[in-house]
Parts: sequence; structure tokens; C-alpha cells
Amino acid sequence: MLQTIRTVLLILFVSVANALSAQDLLSIIDSAPNKEAFWSVSIRDTDGNIIEEYNSDKLIIPASNQKLFTTAAILDGLKSEYRYHTKIFGLGNLVDSTWNGDLIILGVGDPSISGFMYEEDRDFVFRSFTDQLKSKGINKISGQLIASVSYFDFRMYPKGWDWEDLSFYYGVEIAPLSFNNNAVDLVVDASVSQNEKPELSWYPGNTSFVEFINEQNVVAPNREYDEDYLKFPGENVFYLGSDLPEGYLEEESFAITGAADYFLTALDMYLNDHGIETSLAFKVDNTHNPDYWETYPVLASHTSEPISKLVEWTNKESDNFYTEMMLKTLSAEKQGIPGTFENGIKEVRNFLGRMEIDTMYVIMKDGSGMASGNFTKTSILSEFLVKMQHHSGFDTFYNSMSIAGIDGTIAHRMKGTQLYNNFKGKSGFVGGVRTLSGYFTTASGERLIVSLAANNFIGKVRPIDAVHEQILAYLYAKY
Repeated sequence: MLQTIRTVLLILFVSVANALSAQDLLSIIDSAPNKEAFWSVSIRDTDGNIIEEYNSDKLIIPASNQKLFTTAAILDGLKSEYRYHTKIFGLGNLVDSTWNGDLIILGVGDPSISGFMYEEDRDFVFRSFTDQLKSKGINKISGQLIASVSYFDFRMYPKGWDWEDLSFYYGVEIAPLSFNNNAVDLVVDASVSQNEKPELSWYPGNTSFVEFINEQNVVAPNREYDEDYLKFPGENVFYLGSDLPEGYLEEESFAITGAADYFLTALDMYLNDHGIETSLAFKVDNTHNPDYWETYPVLASHTSEPISKLVEWTNKESDNFYTEMMLKTLSAEKQGIPGTFENGIKEVRNFLGRMEIDTMYVIMKDGSGMASGNFTKTSILSEFLVKMQHHSGFDTFYNSMSIAGIDGTIAHRMKGTQLYNNFKGKSGFVGGVRTLSGYFTTASGERLIVSLAANNFIGKVRPIDAVHEQILAYLYAKY
């Protein structure tokens, strides 16, 4: 049965592709349902020759396609084997099983102190820290837990991030000492009777670092879920006013305020829950004095996965937090501590200049593409992807992209077509913007490099995606 379905889908795709081959790019765009949208298309062969284009020299908002520039610059500047080394220094001495003094956690910008790199084990790094401290005979800490956070400057957000985005996981603080992507993970369980409030639980450990005002209601099971969340500005207080159908389970990650304090609170909670008593005293120190810390013994440390793996996560999952953390790291490593968004962007633009990309038309306000004020051209994106084929880090860069129908942000797209497991690239979305850039192989075996953008559209992205995929199918059949 499954084989029959696949055969039918293949026949349908070939039929559509044959019909499309009789069309041209302009007719596909002219027949698109979103008449209000601005469309831009740039198609190149592997040598960089433009073979099809539409408005390709007009400025567009790239959304997360901007991550292609940023992650390539990170791989170029830091190299794919770069790793973060987070250390805990001991200021004091061990008497019996008590550490008489402070522990200093030196933040170096590691975005991966969470579960994403460790099979969803969010406690992986804290468990390692705890085990290392215990192996040194430490069962109690009399002093403070100190977060050293001078590796980045004090700006937590890039310029141009929208205020409404700062409540959710995609708009979190960017800080040198960060835990769980600087978000708290909430689970809302509506497995109670109608007109009752749903039950709440959250990670880490129902911590009191955050407060949830639960004004939600459980409604009839045939009703649609109606989301209503609000974060109090500058606080870790969240108003929940959603209506949830009976039996519904909702999971949401909310951005916290005060990344370093959050890290210390979560670490302290984990230590106390796993056999190391603390004094419950915290301090955040932004004094840059690395030689001072280095004079003390390292009691515990964690080494991240190589940055190649972090870039892969970033591009496949379109993770804004990882992008901006690595952007600031690039700044710190190349232009000196503290790392800043502005200097990170300069490093990306310098890299693009070395690639002979015209940076006059690459306007960047952040690394991830979520900020307002980002602009480029599809002709520049496609040119960049052509030139990346000759970069020493191309294999790592190429392998970091989502595969159509398989993984990442395009795992649900192009299934049952010849683009399935063929197109590799990066999607992008902000309000009114949808982009898609990458590589694929045509029916004749030729590799094409594409950059597609729709700006200023109204409504959902599905009709835009359909047009983009129609263009890809036309290109697949024609070339």
C-alpha cells in the first residue's frame, strides 16, 4: 500500500513538473495568490552564472537566511573544532568535606549548557559539575556562587529586536553564562474538568525564580486552543490567560530576565538536590580580570561539543540564541573582550568582504535575522552560496543546512517530490517575510543555487511555501 502511494505521488510530481516546464518563472509568480507580496528570485549554476531571476537586485528582508552569512563567518573565524571551556574556580580551601570559600563560574559564552547537545538531558552539564565537585571531596560550600560575566558586554539584546519577542524562547537574553537557552520550560496540562484551572509544572524544578499567574480556563474539548500569554516587562512574572480544550497539553518556553542569576539559581538548586549543601548566596561579577581567576584551582569544568555541531543545530533549527551567542564569541575572540553585537557584525561583514561580496547591500542589525532593519538581495545570497562552495569549511557549512522532508525547519516540506532529500538550505520567517535559500540537484544532475524571497505578504506562510516549491519544481524539470 505504501509503495503504491509513493508511486502515485511520484507520477503526480512528474506530471506537475512536466506542466511546469512549459511555464516560466514570471508566469508562476504572476499566478501566485498573494498579489500584495513582493517577490524576489535568484537562480545560479555552480559557476555563479545567473540562469533565472526576478527582482533579484532589489533589497529584501532576509529573515533567518541571514544566519547563512553569520554561521559561515563563525566557521571561518573560529574554525569548526573550536570548543567552549566553562570552568569553576575555587577561592578558598577544603576542610573535611566543606569548601570554605567561594566558587567562581567563568562564563565564556557557551550556548549549549542545556539539553540540545546531550540527547535532551538538560541537567547534563550541572550533573557533571556536581560529580566533579564530589570527586574532590566537596559536600558543602560555605561561601558564594559567583558568576563571572565579563566575556560579553552588558547589552542583552541586539538592536531592532521587537519587544513582543522578548517573552519567548526565540527572543531570550544573550549572556556569557547561560542555562537552558535562558528560558523556563512550562507544561500546561488540561486533564481536569471544564471550568477548572489547568495544572502547571515547569523546568528547572518548579523554580521560584519565576512566577506564573494562572488565569487559564479549561473549556469544552471541541473548542480550539486560544493562547494568551504576557510577560511583565523586566520581571520573571508571567500572566497565563489561555483557554485550553479539555485534555489538551501545552508546552511553551518563556524567556527569563537576569541570565546570570538564573544560571546560579538553577545550579544551586541542582547542587542542593544532589548532595552538595550551599549557603544560598550568589553574586554576579562583571569585572574583567582573567589572570586573577586563573590563579585559583579549577574544581570543575565543562568542554562543549565542537562549534561545527553547534552551527549545525543553529542552521537546522534556526536558533536565534545560538546564533547571537556565537556572534558575540566571534567578536570576543577576534576583537577582544568584551564581545559585542556590533563587533560581531563587523567580523561577519569583513568575512563577506574577503569573499568579494558587496557589503553595501548587506545591512545587518543582528546575526540571526530577527531584528528589524536587516536587508540584502537574493542575488547576493545566491552569489554567497556559490562562493561558499570553494571555502575550506564548505562541507561543514553545507551539512549544517536542513534537508527537505528530513530534518530542521523544512522537515515537513517537499515530501513526495523529487526535492525530498535533495534540497538542502535555510528557511526564514518573520512577520510578512518568507525566505528560502540553498542547493539542489536537477533532473539532469546539475546543481543549482537558489534564493527565494517573499516580502510584505498578508496571512499564513503556506501559500508562499507552495509558490516557492512550485518554482523549485519548475527548475528541477527544466534544468
